[in-house]
Amino acid sequence: MKSPFLNPVPGEYFDQLLRWLDLESDAERERLVERRKLIGRGDLERSGETLVDMAVADHRIGLGGRYLLAFRKRRQESMLPWNRLKVGSPVVVADQNDERDSGLAGVISRRTSHQIEVALQAWPEGERFRIDLSPDETTRRRQRTAIAQARELRGSQLRLRERLLGLEPPRFSEKIPATRFFAELNPPQQEAVRFALSAKDFAIIHGPPGTGKTTTLAEMVYQVARTGERILACASSNTAVDNLLEKLIPSTPGVVRVGHPARVFESLREHTLDELVRTHPSSRIAEDLMRQAESLVRAASKPGRSGEAWRRAGQQRGEARALQNQARSLERQAIRYVLDSAQVICTTTTIDEELLEGLDFDLVVIDEACQATEASVWQAVLRAGRLVLAGDHFQLPPTVLSEVATREGMNHSLMQRLVERFGTEVYRRLTVQYRMNEEIMRFSSDQFYDSSLVADLSVKSHLLSDLPAVAACQRTTTATTFIDTAGAGYDEELEPDGLSKRNPREANVVLSLVQRLTEAGVAPSQIGIIAPYAAQVRLLRNRLDLEGLEVDTVDGFQGREKEAIIVTLVRSNERGEIGFLSDIRRTNVALTRARRCLIVIGDSATLGRHPFYAEMLEYFESVDGYRTVWDESLWQTGE
Repeated sequence: MKSPFLNPVPGEYFDQLLRWLDLESDAERERLVERRKLIGRGDLERSGETLVDMAVADHRIGLGGRYLLAFRKRRQESMLPWNRLKVGSPVVVADQNDERDSGLAGVISRRTSHQIEVALQAWPEGERFRIDLSPDETTRRRQRTAIAQARELRGSQLRLRERLLGLEPPRFSEKIPATRFFAELNPPQQEAVRFALSAKDFAIIHGPPGTGKTTTLAEMVYQVARTGERILACASSNTAVDNLLEKLIPSTPGVVRVGHPARVFESLREHTLDELVRTHPSSRIAEDLMRQAESLVRAASKPGRSGEAWRRAGQQRGEARALQNQARSLERQAIRYVLDSAQVICTTTTIDEELLEGLDFDLVVIDEACQATEASVWQAVLRAGRLVLAGDHFQLPPTVLSEVATREGMNHSLMQRLVERFGTEVYRRLTVQYRMNEEIMRFSSDQFYDSSLVADLSVKSHLLSDLPAVAACQRTTTATTFIDTAGAGYDEELEPDGLSKRNPREANVVLSLVQRLTEAGVAPSQIGIIAPYAAQVRLLRNRLDLEGLEVDTVDGFQGREKEAIIVTLVRSNERGEIGFLSDIRRTNVALTRARRCLIVIGDSATLGRHPFYAEMLEYFESVDGYRTVWDESLWQTGE
């Protein structure tokens, strides 16, 4: 399905964006109803939107006096179950032992396999907590406001809007000044930077897997920053923003990270707004005022029995509020100073309008642009003199909950629409990739990228056996393998009391392969397991307890890589139904996460009825990578 609005009428376009936001809001409420049904059956965590039996393991104080509380399972060694709680997700933290507790609203600020950190304005009451994903109406309200503003644009911003709607062709300068690159870029990357610099309205950098898209985008930002212009650098996820920030730090001074950082690397922490504000002189005074206020609040919480004691406690609370207000005023001054001094501000496309009020930018860049819905980018676009989008419309599309909105095209990004509308006139593709063995790369290159990708010599032939301490054997000297389960009775099944599918016997094969790889010396942290269905992820996580080994859905591995990737496709039925495996963009992501070894497990009889998977099977055969579960003991897993 092609993107809608290739030739849109502005009024109808913005009306449709608002309709999609309403549909998403309805779909989110319906999911909450379904989750409550699961809770009613006592299976609280199956939906992936709730964590229970959580305890506070650590805490720190963030910007604005908010608490950053790290929660773990009360059994300290327990890994968190598979869940949808991502960095930036809005949540509610409530006392699990008090059904009357409506909870405190917060935002996920960090997460690991064992721990999840939540930013809260107050300390929650209780010792045993549940954390629930909550509707993100704040984000949708901001998006609706931005869409209303975009509808009424005038002047230069109106010209950019009309070109982004595809009503007028974009403009480019014919001559670009000689460019001295900071990073060592290959020729396609250099061409993409020059092309983006020539844009008077917008330009697109198309970055297939492993081609250094973020490196290229960071170089372009550096080149613009050198001229003294201000830049807003965005992405739809916190992780993508941090990846871009990490690339910008070595070259570009004056970079500030706004929001909830997804990583805790020291090299990033000093560039966050929290840290920069904390070191400002005004903030030191504010911290002292906050400490005085806390002392007054504590004193007021334990008044004596006399009327005089109660009067004195009320006075103390009043003094505490005055000190808190004074502290917040000083902190706001520090925040404004840091932001006004910044040349590059990095944030998600969900922009805090109050924080960035009054700030406009010569250039706005959006990384991973294909994972952002059209409705979600207008906040950033409204602040742009020029716009550069970077991404790959052949990888994961925007996440959309509403089936109706999906059918109507909400899961098509602005970048995809512009590529379809204008073609190569508006983008440059990066073609040298630095991740995959050539054998792993070639199928995706042929299917999605016009056979244009080239493996750099540094990765072209690399294998697991080239890694230190890894023994050479069949498994470590083979780049690509498909293990066919057809005819073996490896049938899919519906997870008990759930809606997701799993395949226990495929899971057995995964366990055997992980054992073989680790016995050969491959570290668990170098292995990733990808399943398209959450039920299969849950099944595998329950059966694999190796420190560092990652098991996740396709979405969880977007933008990631591992030395070895095992993909379990799950679907195996007589009807040939493959469900959302038919969205081959998702499979493209799964197939391109591996650096040295890719193993895919699936049922050729079920998959082969789809043209894409039929060609995939032919490819594995052509590189002598086709195997079956009966071929040899390597694939036997027992019952």
